[in-house]
Amino acid sequence: MAAEYGFELARVGGEGEEQEEVKGCLSKFIDDGSVESHRYYLSRRTTLEMLRDRGYSIPSSEIDLSLSQFRHMHGHSPDPDRLRLSLTHATNPSKRILVIFCGPGSVKVTAIRNIAGQIVNRDTLGGLILIVENHVTSQALKAVDLFPFKVEIFQITDLLVNITKHVLKPKHQVLTDRQKKNLLKKFNIEEKQLPRMLKSDAIARYYGLERGQVVKVTYSGEITQMHVTYRCVW
Repeated sequence: MAAEYGFELARVGGEGEEQEEVKGCLSKFIDDGSVESHRYYLSRRTTLEMLRDRGYSIPSSEIDLSLSQFRHMHGHSPDPDRLRLSLTHATNPSKRILVIFCGPGSVKVTAIRNIAGQIVNRDTLGGLILIVENHVTSQALKAVDLFPFKVEIFQITDLLVNITKHVLKPKHQVLTDRQKKNLLKKFNIEEKQLPRMLKSDAIARYYGLERGQVVKVTYSGEITQMHVTYRCVW
């Protein structure tokens, strides 16, 4: 009987050790920091990757910044104003884009006017990206339309993950004007005959595409053979 109890106690003790080991492994994947700082970190990284894919000069050190390094710089309650980015295009230094994190709360017309008043050198600014966390009022959207350059608005939740890195997402390549012209000539077709992609499509928004631009889409996988199609933004 004692031997039986001894065996049971040893077995229970073994399970306890295994449970502690499992807890130790799982703790490596648990983030004990603030959700707020994690959201800002992920959305900032995706934004940098997105602009790099658009051809802007982004230092690798900025994209490779770890969450702990980000929190060391910005704390657990980051100030949205300190997260602003001003970037220039790699092949066209005169082309500049500004990224502004609007912070929590609804974005009202006063906030847009404040942003407009803070922008300097408007003549050299080619675009503005606003990353919001809440509703943008209709009056604020009207004020955005008055900017003399392109303004893009992203919800912060749309930037927590880089959609182009998803394993099931096909590869997208934006064609140059020359490549588009050669494509239409090769197949003897018009732009309107190509399959369409809406400007509101997540991929079109990621690359900042405009109406008439063409994207080469390459599908590949273990089940389906690789094939290529083209889509025109409408």
